[in-house]
Amino acid sequence: MNLLIMGLPGAGKGTQAAKIVEQFQVAHISTGDMFRAAMANQTEMGVLAKSYIDKGELVPDDVTNGIVKERLAQDDIKEKGFLLDGFPRTIEQAHALDQILVDLGLDLEGVINIVVDPSCLLERLSGRIIHRETGETYHKVFNPPADYKEEDYYQREDDKPETVKRRLDVNIAQGEPILAHYRAKGLVHDIEGNQDINDVFKDIQEVLENLK
Repeated sequence: MNLLIMGLPGAGKGTQAAKIVEQFQVAHISTGDMFRAAMANQTEMGVLAKSYIDKGELVPDDVTNGIVKERLAQDDIKEKGFLLDGFPRTIEQAHALDQILVDLGLDLEGVINIVVDPSCLLERLSGRIIHRETGETYHKVFNPPADYKEEDYYQREDDKPETVKRRLDVNIAQGEPILAHYRAKGLVHDIEGNQDINDVFKDIQEVLENLK
């Protein structure tokens, strides 16, 4: 089974990806892991990627696409199938993936899209607060400290509502054309992400059982 998982930051994509991999025994291919493995194994694309990273530059699409292709060409993919997580991030990468799959004789069978209202994600992602003295982490809504006094806590820049909103807006803008691309192919399965983790997985499981 060859799959792609999508969802905005905070939608629970990582949690569900781990459950899919455990249940369906497909190879979990996340962009970060792929880059680390390619660089550690000093593959042609890994060496090229490292040359950009060492200079503090963004890795160009053609190198990222090359690393994905190297990984998808490995033997375990033919045996088990894959779950791509974190790629494609742009519509250009989605088109490149189409060509990679053709070149390797593989088919994409489904796109799991975990849907959560962005306003819920804003609350989920921007509620994290840290105690100034102990460094302990809490959440204003889901795990509030018993003795909350605003002056005793701070927020990391990444967790501030305006930063989180910008991140969500960028992800929405990038993700919409990709989803439209796969919807046109009839591959997208929308999963309600604003429910219990196990219920989300139950819905995913139902979709994947039908794809088998």
